[in-house]
Amino acid sequence: MAAEIVNSKDGLDEDGFDPAFALHRGGKMAVQATVPVRDAEELSLAYTPGVAKVCSAIARQPELVDDYTWKSQVVAVVTDGSAVLGLGDIGPEASLPVMEGKSILFKQFGGVDAFPVALDCRDTDEIVETVVRLAPSFGGVNLEDIAAPRCFEIEAKLKERLDVPVFHDDQHGTAIVTLAALRNAALLKGRSLGDLRTVISGAGAAGIAIAKILVEAGVSDIVVTDRKGIVSADRDDLTSVKRELTGFTNKAGRTGSLESAMDGADVFIGVSGGTVPESAVATLAEDSFVFAMANPNPEIHPDVARKYAAVVATGRSDYPNQINNVLAFPGVFAGALQVRATDITEGMKLAAAEALAAVVSDELSPECVIPSPFDERVAPAVTAAVAAAARAEGIARR
Repeated sequence: MAAEIVNSKDGLDEDGFDPAFALHRGGKMAVQATVPVRDAEELSLAYTPGVAKVCSAIARQPELVDDYTWKSQVVAVVTDGSAVLGLGDIGPEASLPVMEGKSILFKQFGGVDAFPVALDCRDTDEIVETVVRLAPSFGGVNLEDIAAPRCFEIEAKLKERLDVPVFHDDQHGTAIVTLAALRNAALLKGRSLGDLRTVISGAGAAGIAIAKILVEAGVSDIVVTDRKGIVSADRDDLTSVKRELTGFTNKAGRTGSLESAMDGADVFIGVSGGTVPESAVATLAEDSFVFAMANPNPEIHPDVARKYAAVVATGRSDYPNQINNVLAFPGVFAGALQVRATDITEGMKLAAAEALAAVVSDELSPECVIPSPFDERVAPAVTAAVAAAARAEGIARR
């Protein structure tokens, strides 16, 4: 199969060159020493006998591991390969290019070292036990591309058992950036978050996390839809996670299809894929906001959305207002690691969203409600806000 992909003409230029394969050959990252080993003296300090002094000190005072190893500066990027980008269940080996990519984004955008860990297992408890056993080597755990609903249980169990930050980026990174963009869209149009009737298309990891953070931020009228329509308490086919969702969304008890939910709504947030008919988009309220974030094909094409919406965002880099997780996770982890936080809390996520929104709050326009991933102000702002929130909540260890 690999040979077929490499030899395929898809994506090749006229000379038979594929830049994606060329860039990935040999992998995208490597381990690099931070101290020199140029002579016998430096060898004796970096390894034996000097290393024994440090090991013995850590054995006596385990907390010294954060000062004298890389632990407090490195994140494990953990996946089982079951829900990779738009590719789905492609397995742990095929997920590695994405995990390497995630790791280099941690470094480039947040100054955080990260290490890809692709696990060849699907059982929830096996994944949890494996990560718990690996945890002494890492200062944080970023769960990545693990299918719902398993991802919710894995994150919850790891947060219970570990005293380092655990963060499922597909949930919380997406939620943080979405909230930041919505804050600024509302500010641009002189609206209050509490006045926005919001429809979320997609009740997977991202949709549920977005619903939760929007409620925390003050959005009171939220309807979430899945393939069968509005997630409502009267349905008898809901998973436990979706059943929990009915406890804090759809307070009006709406039922019916996504299209019926969109009628008169102020905000559409798409994290589901599929295509929303233009006739449904046309029923949104005046000066509405459309965040159609499916990749590579948004649920509502931006050209269609702009006919009816005041602000349009997507998950793509070739349109304005890209909802990109890289705006969140490097700074979130950098802030948490900076103060050696024991967790990443809802308060820290809200602080991250507020800081991210503030970066461009004086530059707002329909084409700018969220910063570019290459805006150098982003990571420092998010890092500082998350660190301050951790200290305020009493979960910082320094």
